[in-house]
Amino acid sequence: MSHLSPSGHRRAARAAGRPLRFGVPGFAHPLLAPAEWGELVRPEVPVDWVVFGAGALGECGKASGGPGTRPDPHCLAAVTRLHEAGVRVLGHLDVGFGERPFAELLSEAQRYLNWYKVDGFSLDATPTDPAALPGTRRTVASLRTLLERAYVVLQHGTHPCPAYAGLADQLVTFRGPWSAYCRSQAPDWTAAHPPERFCHLVHGVPPQHLDEALRIARGQGAGTVYVTDRSDQDETDPWEVMPGYWDELVSRIGPGVSE
Repeated sequence: MSHLSPSGHRRAARAAGRPLRFGVPGFAHPLLAPAEWGELVRPEVPVDWVVFGAGALGECGKASGGPGTRPDPHCLAAVTRLHEAGVRVLGHLDVGFGERPFAELLSEAQRYLNWYKVDGFSLDATPTDPAALPGTRRTVASLRTLLERAYVVLQHGTHPCPAYAGLADQLVTFRGPWSAYCRSQAPDWTAAHPPERFCHLVHGVPPQHLDEALRIARGQGAGTVYVTDRSDQDETDPWEVMPGYWDELVSRIGPGVSE
């Protein structure tokens, strides 16, 4: 089936001139996934950003993500290596679809800055409806007060109302399984924005459909992607470990690769 409308052809033409880059939604704690974090510092791996503190074990041994209650030396070492390699690190903030107390979010953001010197923030469970725009705008503005040049990613997981595109550096407009992604389409309003404004995160992609998944991303105008064969079956986190075809994936979207 075709994934391109007339506006989709314009998106695909723009995306073809810019190689895809990785937006990494976060691995398990560095003690549990040292190889995963180590892979991101390889010069041939084109990382746009990586989310820190998003895994089910954001703080080793604890059952929830976030910056934790005190600096973690293992996390600090991992973030330091990422910064030395020029990788943009984003602190994970769960906004709970606008239900999280504002003061809690700012407190977590400040701890990320104080302890790990993050480059910005990834706002998980960002709302999509117009009614939540003022609250989201306030949150983003406050984060940029804490860090003037904060890179902000809104993780909607689906396409929000168009006005959200003006609030942040990038929107995650798909986050979910391959079974839904292979049937997805982007709304026409996205064609007015460059590929670097959109990211797609797709899990459960079989190896034989890897190229097709990347074609869909380009065709829908996403400049940043993360694709994995891991799935969320049995309530596992598909992002915590590296894709089984990681080296092949890197070779598909590494520096200089485009369609």
